[in-house]
Amino acid sequence: MSQARESLPISQELLQILACPVCKSPVELRGDRLVCQGCARRYRIEDGIPIMLVDEAERPEAPEQAGS
Repeated sequence: MSQARESLPISQELLQILACPVCKSPVELRGDRLVCQGCARRYRIEDGIPIMLVDEAERPEAPEQAGS
């Protein structure tokens, strides 16, 4: 196995087929999380397995200045 493959938390092939379960948009790898390109929810990866459960997703934080 190449070192490049070992450094990725998930395979590139899996990343290409994953979609956000909420809005069905593609996700991208950012650090150790998968981030939805549509709604910006973040999903953790455990032992190379994406945990794409809606109830466990990290929601994007609302800007503090909005509405102030």
